[in-house]
Amino acid sequence: MNINQEHSAPALSSVRTGTSLRRLLTVAVSAATLTAAGLVPLASGVAAHTGGRPDFGPNVFVYDPSTPVAQIQAKFDELFAVQEENEMGTNRYAILFKPGRYDVNGKLGYYTTVAGLGQSPDDVDINGAIRVIGQPDPGSAAGISALTNFWRSAENLSVTPTDWSNQWAVSQASPMRRVHIKGTLWLEPGNAGFSSGGYIADSKVDGITINGSQQQWLTRDSELGDVWTNGVWNQVFSGVVGAPEQGFPNPPYTTLPTSPVTREKPYLYIDGRGDYRVFVPTLRHHTSGTSWGEGKRQQGYSLPISDFFVAKPSDSEHKINEALARGKHLLLTPGVYHLDRALQVKRANTVVLGLGMPSLAPDRGDAALRIADVDGVRIAGVLVDAGPRESDVLVEVGDRHSRRNHSANPISLQDVFFRIGGPWVGKAKTSLVVNSDDTIIDNIWAWRGDHGNGIGWSQNTADTGVVVNGDDVTAYGLFVEHYQKYQTIWNGEDGRTIFYQSELPYDPPSQAAWSSPTSKGYASYKVDRHVREHEAWGLGVYSYFNQEVDIRADRGIEVPQTPKVKFHNMVTVFLDGSGGIERTINDAGTPVVGSYGTSTIVDYPEG
Repeated sequence: MNINQEHSAPALSSVRTGTSLRRLLTVAVSAATLTAAGLVPLASGVAAHTGGRPDFGPNVFVYDPSTPVAQIQAKFDELFAVQEENEMGTNRYAILFKPGRYDVNGKLGYYTTVAGLGQSPDDVDINGAIRVIGQPDPGSAAGISALTNFWRSAENLSVTPTDWSNQWAVSQASPMRRVHIKGTLWLEPGNAGFSSGGYIADSKVDGITINGSQQQWLTRDSELGDVWTNGVWNQVFSGVVGAPEQGFPNPPYTTLPTSPVTREKPYLYIDGRGDYRVFVPTLRHHTSGTSWGEGKRQQGYSLPISDFFVAKPSDSEHKINEALARGKHLLLTPGVYHLDRALQVKRANTVVLGLGMPSLAPDRGDAALRIADVDGVRIAGVLVDAGPRESDVLVEVGDRHSRRNHSANPISLQDVFFRIGGPWVGKAKTSLVVNSDDTIIDNIWAWRGDHGNGIGWSQNTADTGVVVNGDDVTAYGLFVEHYQKYQTIWNGEDGRTIFYQSELPYDPPSQAAWSSPTSKGYASYKVDRHVREHEAWGLGVYSYFNQEVDIRADRGIEVPQTPKVKFHNMVTVFLDGSGGIERTINDAGTPVVGSYGTSTIVDYPEG
């Protein structure tokens, strides 16, 4: 259903109770709840008339079926020529399609996003392709790879491939959401070249999915109509109809029949009157398959674009914060937003939605974004770049005193990506700190740069990628790489991670420079010794120490030894370089040191 909402959705927070009691009190946000608050459920497409297209700025291109095909194709070709190799540039672009059919072959380069403006992915039919191709890589045996195909996306459309498949050869930070592939989907770059770390959610593939040499991948709440082929180290399927059977470690498939708690990403669309709106999906439990397929009506409510402050990169953080304080939602148009102070989200149910993968760049050592401990905030589609003055944290959810129960209406972060270095010198002690209970993390890449500008052990400094202090936090697709101490620290109770990918830092200059007080090196994923309950599925930790120094990590994963801290389907891998990882989890697993090798563990503790 859609809900015509002229104000924020109702706050549903309460003082935190004990974990057992709060589970009994958990309720979903239902139509009845919203009706009681004065928000009336409406049929799909019914909305108050709020005017035409807002000013999205010069880097958003909106097409309808009457636009000449040659014009659309020329724009795709032009943007690809500019962005194909512009990995660390500042250009940002979004291409939007109104409902209808389009004959186009669109190749996406860096910082280019494509989305349909229908209420269903099938409302926009791309007859041709929306594709990401491999890049020449003279250093690989295949001569081609997609190992640095980052920062692009496709959403809310269907593709009918006119070639034999639709190629989507990507690595991290390149999500595919609400997409219907009416044919074959091809995830490797070709010639067995590698790609590493992709993500699909709420999507449907009618034909074969050729995973090929794709090293690791998460598919969540989707439908596969035919087989999924091959896999290298770590392939996770959560709530996927037609997923391959559990097979880890050979084949490397981790298959969960349902996803425990989900809420899909908000999306921009055009209603039956031609007005722009943002659909905000509601919370779901124990889900599988898409939210939009045949016979389904996606649950949620609709916000008119007039409820949003449509920001431009020229807007100051003061102006944006003033709009947020007045109760506006926030739509960030493409570009780089240089901030003197953090953006402050203090009101419940605020939506912050990025269009064209905008970057938030704190220049003066503050955070980029601080979210109060309130219900229902949604942050989606944003890139965060550390600045030259060190920040303690880049994004903070709640504060250290946060204890509210958000189980009925949690905060969510979706397609939020962090960089320390790369476009310029950046410094931040921690990229993401989650203090609020019940938060949903859905496709996060926290990356201390290993290449680009401002790269070096003493230049792009950063201790930890992600710290979770809140209880009952769920993470899908947690990618955390190259930080100088622990990559991820989990202090909260009852946490869950479904798919984890992590490379240890490449560049420690010595073992002494990279050792904790109690061990050689730092584990990637650390659960605090006081935690009593935690569970994780499908984790990969990799080493490539490239300074020609023998560097060791005692273990890839470090957890307390207690029955309710449970890990499933883990792999550690020596990729290249020197040294390696001695154990996979605690003292279990075999060394991967000195040459290529893998160590896998199915369950820890055993049984």
